[in-house]
Amino acid sequence: MKIYKRLMAYAKPYGKFVIPFFIFTLIGVFFNVFQFALIIPLLNFLFDPINTADAAKYASVPDFQLSPAYFKDVFYHQIYHFKTTKPIHALYFMAGTIVVAVILTNLFRFLAQQCLLKARTLLVKRLREALFAKINHLHLGYFTKEHKGDLLSRLNGDVYAIESVAGSSIEVVFKEPYVFIGYFIALFAISLKLTLFTLIIIPISAVGIAAVTKKLKKEAQDVQSSMGRMLTIMDETLLGMRILRSFNATDFVLKRFSRENDFYRQASLESFKRRELAPAFSEASGVFIVACILVYGGSLVLTSQNNLQAGSFIAFIAIFSQVIRPAKAIVVALTNIQQGQAAGERILELLDKPIDIEDKPDARVLESFQRDIVFDHVSFQYEDKPVLKNINFRIAKGRKIALVGPSGVGKSTIADLIPRFYEATQGSVKLDGIDVKEYTMESLRKQMSFVTQEIILFHDTIFNNIALGKPDASLDEVIEAAKVANAHNFIMDTEDGYNTVIGDRGIRLSGGQRQRLSIARAVFKKPSILILDEATSALDIESEKSVQEALNNLMEGRTTLVIAHRLSTIKEADEILIMEGGMIIERGNHYDLINSEDSVYKRLNMMQELVP
Repeated sequence: MKIYKRLMAYAKPYGKFVIPFFIFTLIGVFFNVFQFALIIPLLNFLFDPINTADAAKYASVPDFQLSPAYFKDVFYHQIYHFKTTKPIHALYFMAGTIVVAVILTNLFRFLAQQCLLKARTLLVKRLREALFAKINHLHLGYFTKEHKGDLLSRLNGDVYAIESVAGSSIEVVFKEPYVFIGYFIALFAISLKLTLFTLIIIPISAVGIAAVTKKLKKEAQDVQSSMGRMLTIMDETLLGMRILRSFNATDFVLKRFSRENDFYRQASLESFKRRELAPAFSEASGVFIVACILVYGGSLVLTSQNNLQAGSFIAFIAIFSQVIRPAKAIVVALTNIQQGQAAGERILELLDKPIDIEDKPDARVLESFQRDIVFDHVSFQYEDKPVLKNINFRIAKGRKIALVGPSGVGKSTIADLIPRFYEATQGSVKLDGIDVKEYTMESLRKQMSFVTQEIILFHDTIFNNIALGKPDASLDEVIEAAKVANAHNFIMDTEDGYNTVIGDRGIRLSGGQRQRLSIARAVFKKPSILILDEATSALDIESEKSVQEALNNLMEGRTTLVIAHRLSTIKEADEILIMEGGMIIERGNHYDLINSEDSVYKRLNMMQELVP
């Protein structure tokens, strides 16, 4: 229950939901029991002659006293008054009382459910927000290990399971026990002997139910994990549809999905079997208990033991039959709780993930970039795998530094260390002489813009994609940024100009257009520091030319770190760093390196057929 206690904390404050729910439930239980208790006087009225002793007892209005007996005597006084004068009026009175009791029962049941729904929806809202916030604060390395589908499954399927369980848990704690108590008070009032008999045989069903629900948690974990894997396959298939078809891999991915879907079906089937078996077993055992009561209680009536009259016995059966409903509700709730426990563990596992990179309590705000960026003996490793080894270089303000080398040597990692997407394992990255760890991440990243090979655009308007993160941006500001990025003309040629929705990941635009939009977004931010990571490597020659012109406009007067495979794009860099095996093995400007004997850079130039 520790899991649920932690999860339910997201619905605080409980008082505004639980207290009204508790009050409405108690009132509803009272009227629910009362409507069944009315069966006794109704049957006695219809089938028993007037009892002289009772008629004398209820002939006058009893003296007022705050007790159930007083209200019972007033009620019976009214019945006997009608019964001895106008019997049909007594029938009207009892029928009307039953109708009122039923209406009030359902009214207060409805009000209690409204309170419960408010608590459930608030819990789900806060849980989803907490999970989404957590995902957005985890370091980037986490997402290289986790499947996107599994994260989506936790945000949706697991949270939905908790929503269902939350309602069941509240009802189990604050409703059904009081329904039980109310019914059993009425049962004890009718016949102590018969009620004690029912309490002896009820535990029979509890043993079977416990055995059925025992394995639900494990099966629920299998179902939820499988759903995460299926969502991953769906996401990868939608993103890679063109590649899959070009490699005739459609059958492969269909079989892969079918295998996972079959596993999900089998796990769901086992889970459904047990979940449905529990209430079915509960209902069957309830019928068995009622049959035992009929035999035992009927014998009491026939032998006139315990002064149990036929009307009272029928009312006892009617009330006890209602005990089965909350009993079944508790059983269903317990099965849901077992399933929800697996979902709760998955949610808390994500919420409990440590945030490896966060601001220090006394972190300073970086107001502006003034002097330089320095890598001072920086080393970095990821999960015991060395990535960077003793990196040293300086980027003075306004200068342009380029990183060159084969894939996997750590170029992008160097770029990620500046905004603290990752943190150095050894050494330090300093900005204006202060370790970047001393700055708040928000103020640090505010000074920077990024243009990467992987173009990330959103299913939104062109305007909102350029003005990302600034909802109060003006159209003039956005147009100015688009013009610097050579994007204004093609934007105006689109259907709705800056209000054109570009589709998922900008699918309605060409590669060059998408990249120019990402450059416009970088320009709009007006950064002091610019990081370009293979910004033109995925473009054709014609697109590269227009994009490179836009990049040159963007880099004008800005401190720039460029990662490039195409060496033609970095000829004018102030310094070029050649990397290999996580280390810098050469450095210098284009002309120095190209004229150096046995230069790695020179060899790379020759391979790309560049003319110095």
